[in-house]
Amino acid sequence: MANLILDSSFVKIPTIKFKKLFINGEFLDSVSGKTFETVDPRTEEVITKIAEATKEDVDIAVKAAREAFDFGPWPRMPGAERAKIMMKWAGLIEKNIEELAALDTIDGGKLYSWCKTVDVPESANILRYYAGAADKIHGEVFKTSRNLHLYTLMEPIGVVGHIIPWNVPSVMFFAKVAPSLAAGCTMVLKPAEQTPLSALFYAHLAKEAGIPDGVINVLPGFGSTAGAAISSHMDIDAVSFTGSTETGRRVMQAAAMSNLKPVSLELGGKSPVLVFDDADVDKAVDLALFGILHNKGEICVAFSRVFVQEGIYDEFEKKVVEKAKNWVVGDPFHPKVQQGPQTSKVQFDKILSYIEHGKNEGATLLTGGKKIGNKGYYIEPTIFTNVKDDMLIAQDEIFGPVMVLSKFKTIEEAIKKANNTKYGLAAGIVTKDLDIANTVSRSIRAGIIWINCYFAFDTDCPFGGYKMSGFGRDYGLDALHKYLQVKSVATPIYNSPWL
Repeated sequence: MANLILDSSFVKIPTIKFKKLFINGEFLDSVSGKTFETVDPRTEEVITKIAEATKEDVDIAVKAAREAFDFGPWPRMPGAERAKIMMKWAGLIEKNIEELAALDTIDGGKLYSWCKTVDVPESANILRYYAGAADKIHGEVFKTSRNLHLYTLMEPIGVVGHIIPWNVPSVMFFAKVAPSLAAGCTMVLKPAEQTPLSALFYAHLAKEAGIPDGVINVLPGFGSTAGAAISSHMDIDAVSFTGSTETGRRVMQAAAMSNLKPVSLELGGKSPVLVFDDADVDKAVDLALFGILHNKGEICVAFSRVFVQEGIYDEFEKKVVEKAKNWVVGDPFHPKVQQGPQTSKVQFDKILSYIEHGKNEGATLLTGGKKIGNKGYYIEPTIFTNVKDDMLIAQDEIFGPVMVLSKFKTIEEAIKKANNTKYGLAAGIVTKDLDIANTVSRSIRAGIIWINCYFAFDTDCPFGGYKMSGFGRDYGLDALHKYLQVKSVATPIYNSPWL
């Protein structure tokens, strides 16, 4: 059984300052007056009530964003001026790191230490990266075969709708907002209803940094109402969504049935890691375990399927089970805790249901499989073996601390098993053999491949999926370009000495 620490002496509960919708530079109640509760997954207690956006609120926010785009200064100011404001916003984030980190911890059960040292600083870094790109947006001039001067312009796509998930609220906020801001767009963003607190705080800091009213609008609410209104809105020019494949389908359908707005989707995953016989077993165990237990398994790129070559399988299994049993679960504010609570009761119940499916379908439970304690959404690190490829736990994205462990004989078998999924978001390879690394990395159909590492993201490196893990890319200049339109301009040339 995993170790449990519920020492509350390290807890730093911040005062909740922002609970209303942020529209056109102001914090407002929803038109309906509705609110919803946001719950602390450590205690199952209500943190506060948040204004609930519905279609009417989305309409008001889109109108503000449209006004800001069509007539406001943001798309018209030089990129260097946009960059200055974005840099100032990044500085304000860093001044409030502890408070922002605490908000994501109480709202989503994320480790406070991780939020403070990784997620929130990375959010500021994403802003700075795209601020650096804001004055480098340009088209091309073409050498033509006719008497024409032909060139392209890169223009902001317009009003963008962003819908972000609950598992990485800060980083996902800026993965969407920063490139679209740099491009000169205005936007309406819906944070996940489970984790709205940090998004509203970021909106406050945006105003303080000098981002003009109407450019950023933040509307907490539910997918079936606010999310649906954004996806189907006739005056939103593009939608970027990160979340489940099921919801991604609905977003895409709504976009198609409304104004055919372009859509970018970063969806689910069932990512494999392939451990070959030549690997350092201890390092491979650490990598695989972190790959599934990081962020309590609530991560789209989790190494949820672990395939180990038969020559080292028995040693690997013994060591990974031992380490999982010693994994420290508990209050995410405690510095020794490695895994906090699942984000919500719905997710908690879903994970436990999949664990029961695994047992009922005949898989062998090596460790874990139960909730921990009487309060909070804590689940033991869980490892199954003797899993058939067609079992639910081998095919569905569980989004929790559940590892499916299998063995393989040959490289060809490993590649076949890795690709036996409807998803294609990420994959891992653990080997010292460069030929194996090259062959397997080119054979797995996934958007990012990690060789002897995990969670190796960089702001400059595009990230997205194959197959039912979606399309479009976050990060890098690929993300900037999805918020830009290419316009071609032609003008005749008369009496020119050259073409």
